[in-house]
Parts: sequence; C-alpha cells; structure tokens
Amino acid sequence: MKGINIRIIGHSVDLPTLSTRSFFHSSELFCLLEKTPGQYPYMLVAEDNAGHVAAHLLVTIRRSHRWLPPFIVFQARVYGEGVYDAHCNKEEIFARFLAALMPLCKQKLCVSVEFSDISQKMFGYSVLREHRFFPVHWQEVHNSLHSRPPEQRLAESVRKKIAKAQALGVTTREACNEKELYAFYRLLKRFSPMRIRRHIPSASLFVELQKSRNSCVFLTFLHEKIIGGCVCVYSGKDAYMWFLASKQTVYSAYHPAEVTVWKAIQHAHLHHYDHIHFLDVGLPFKRNPFREFILSFGGKPVAQYRWFHIAPSWANRLLSWWYTS
Repeated sequence: MKGINIRIIGHSVDLPTLSTRSFFHSSELFCLLEKTPGQYPYMLVAEDNAGHVAAHLLVTIRRSHRWLPPFIVFQARVYGEGVYDAHCNKEEIFARFLAALMPLCKQKLCVSVEFSDISQKMFGYSVLREHRFFPVHWQEVHNSLHSRPPEQRLAESVRKKIAKAQALGVTTREACNEKELYAFYRLLKRFSPMRIRRHIPSASLFVELQKSRNSCVFLTFLHEKIIGGCVCVYSGKDAYMWFLASKQTVYSAYHPAEVTVWKAIQHAHLHHYDHIHFLDVGLPFKRNPFREFILSFGGKPVAQYRWFHIAPSWANRLLSWWYTS
C-alpha cells in the first residue's frame, strides 16, 4: 500500500496516540507489559505520510525458562490481527506488518511466533502461509450475554454445584490487595506445571492488571482461604477469561472452578458486555473435559485457527506438513 510506512516501537514513551477499541493492542497493555519482567512488547504502527496512524498491532516477545536445554527461550505472541481504520485495506497492511515482524523475531531469537484469536477464521490466510506459518485447529467457547440472562443458559448440574458450594461457605469477589494477588499467583503456578503451552507471566503483571479498569482478578474463598481464581480482561463490548485456576483434590468437593467462572459471567453480564470469551479451551479433541466444563455454562464452541511459525526451519516444515496434510 503506497503512502503507508511501518514503524516498530519498543518503548512506551515513543508511542503515538492509538485507538482504544482493542485492549489487546492498546497503549495501556503495552505499558503494563513493559513493566513486567520477561515481557518485551513491540507496537507495529502503520502511518501515512501525514503521520496519521492507520493501523497498529501489539506483539509480545516473552522469555520463558525451561527445565531442559535450551533453558531460556523467547516466544512471540499476538492476540488478534490488530486495529485498523475503517478506510484501510486490512489484508495489505497486515501483510506489511508480517513482513516487518518476522525479521524482528529472528533478530530476537524467537523459537516460535503465534497468532491467536483472529476475528475471522480465514483472515490473512494467504499471507500467513506465504511466511510459512501453519494453521492448527483450535477450540474457543463464547457465551452470549445479551439475548437472555446467563442463568437461563446454565446447566442444571452446574447450578446445583454452585448452590452447594455457596451453602458450604464458598464466596467469590475481586482481589483487594497485593497479598491476595500473590497468593492467587502461587495457586496458578501450581495449577499449570504440566500444561506445556501454558505460559504464566510474572506476578507483577497481575498486580498491574488489577489496577486497570479494563481487567479484574476474581478470587474464590473458603473461610478466608483462596481455593480458586481467574483473570478477566475487557475489550470493546466483550469480556475475555485469560487465566483460570482452582485447588484440586480435597477442595474439589467445594467446586471452586464452577463458582469462579460463574462469578466472572455474572460480572460481565451486570456490566452489559455482549459476550464472554474463554480463550484457551484447547485442541478440538472429541473428549476434552475442560471444554465440556466450560460449555456447561451455556456457551457455544467456536472453531478457530491458531497460526504458528517454529524455528528451526526443518521443524517448521515438518509441523506444517503434519497439520496441513
């Protein structure tokens, strides 16, 4: 696209005024990530010759630690396709963004680049394939909150579990202080050790998110002890559940996960959001207990692509053949 220049910004002080339509590509999230150890945000900005911002895309390069070599790896992650002005050719600018992004990821030694939660399943298909990304079928669940109350969509079995838990003294509320947030962070870390793809950022990000008007951390208590919690963010007219954790084994009888998710749904409905999205339900296997659990709250499964590019190139070719054959 003629007359459009792509700029990569790595420091918040250099950011121009950007649209706030998407929290996942906002200056606010950029600043929160910039303060978080192990997170390196980059804003790709498309500007015309007059300096007007036509589109922008937030990319996060994150540092992860592994028990096996290589002990430190860098991964790039993008939520959605970015934010674009109405008059823009989205596909053309997205192609320009990708052309600028891939050399950056190579320079930063990223072992993987991932695009998820793209609004239209086939958006950018040709340009992503051109840059040797491969698509993986993924599962999300979206709960509608605007056509009828969420209570009417709730499965009877979940309704009984929530009522039982509340009768036993289980309650859920927003986190009040850093001590509670760090306690939830420890629970989240223990909940996720065997989930290979689950990246848990530094606890400082949760502290900053709780200060934002665009996010909430909900905690579930049993007699002052935290037994569950989740992190929700709000973008446009929709809510998104980002992280969820609960105590297992002896506390499963108190149904902390059910109570936590229900509180997040009620909060989103009370504040007039149209949908709540559960971002990481997982691969669409025939038997997926977590997907069935989320669907019991009355949502609908949504088939999506997640796009990956892996280093080294031979591994990328192998996985591309596997997932597209």
